[in-house]
Amino acid sequence: MKVVRSTKCSLGFSTRAKRLELREVLSEYGRVVNVFIGRFWGRRWQKRELTKGNIVVEDTWLSARMRKVAAREAIDMARAARERDGRLARKPVHKGTRMCVSSTIGTLRPSKEAASFDAWLHLASIGRGIRLDLPVRYHRHYLRYAQDPRARRKESYIITEESVQLAFEVEVGEPRTEGPELGLDSGVHALATLSDCRRFGTDLEGLMAIVRRRRHGSRGQQRARHALHQRMAEVAKEIAALEPRTLVVEDLKRLHHGMRRDRRLSRNMRRSLGAWAYRDWLGRLERACEMNRVRFVRVPPAYSSQRCHVCGHTERGNRKGEMFRCRGCGYSDQADVNAARNLLDRFEGGDAHPAGAYGPGFPSPGVE
Repeated sequence: MKVVRSTKCSLGFSTRAKRLELREVLSEYGRVVNVFIGRFWGRRWQKRELTKGNIVVEDTWLSARMRKVAAREAIDMARAARERDGRLARKPVHKGTRMCVSSTIGTLRPSKEAASFDAWLHLASIGRGIRLDLPVRYHRHYLRYAQDPRARRKESYIITEESVQLAFEVEVGEPRTEGPELGLDSGVHALATLSDCRRFGTDLEGLMAIVRRRRHGSRGQQRARHALHQRMAEVAKEIAALEPRTLVVEDLKRLHHGMRRDRRLSRNMRRSLGAWAYRDWLGRLERACEMNRVRFVRVPPAYSSQRCHVCGHTERGNRKGEMFRCRGCGYSDQADVNAARNLLDRFEGGDAHPAGAYGPGFPSPGVE
């Protein structure tokens, strides 16, 4: 099994002239991408349909290669918007702050003369005779993958004014066939509660409080956020190191402020989401699982905190704070443990739990 990992390297050693020229290229690239989004939004285009005839833009100085790259990104952006929001999808807009280029445009070359940076990112075939050589500085995260014999660097680059994002394809081996299947519920008092009653990240509530106390946008808040995200990464690695066969979590992939799914969560959870970046936590957990060959599954979270794991009785009054006591059968447990077991049930469900049949052999919710 192969996984893709990315790392950002600084372009901070670029001269002012190079930065201004790169900014001009990014701005024009973003404008052309938006032209293609408007052209392709009417139907679902495939990249194989792109020809010289349908990548023509009359009022641009970008080369044919760059226009094709822009058209491919426009198709990706339109597809992502539809997959994320379905029928409610709005036409995406490229901001002109980044561009995705392949080996036809960019090449990474080692720098042997300069001591302050490690490589040159050479950009050509841009248009109007522009050629750019941008100095790239490596760091420990990049070198970890560059020196890993299982990893191969991909010849594609995501470029901004400040950095270039490089990607590695890592061979991690076949998915695990042994080990337990675990449900995981995320919360404020414990970042992760497993269906086998183990809890991780019980210290994050204090870190979240520090982030909320700091002035918004201040350096103090940035440092507090960094510490919080570092702790989240540590917890993700701890859970993946347990080596379960499957990890089942709640599907809050589209969670953001103002959505109906946002309002289903408790007030305390909503207030904390901005501080501890729920989506970032699940992303870190998923990446840690991939590197440890653990299957990562998302299931719908609806009523997982109100449903009784034993009898299936669902009622808001079943949960009181951190305790769960079923009004139907009297079963009691820690509330997050009960929720984690409900998530696991929805994956393993089958005929025993038809309302939660999202496991092997059952279609994912919303997929026909």
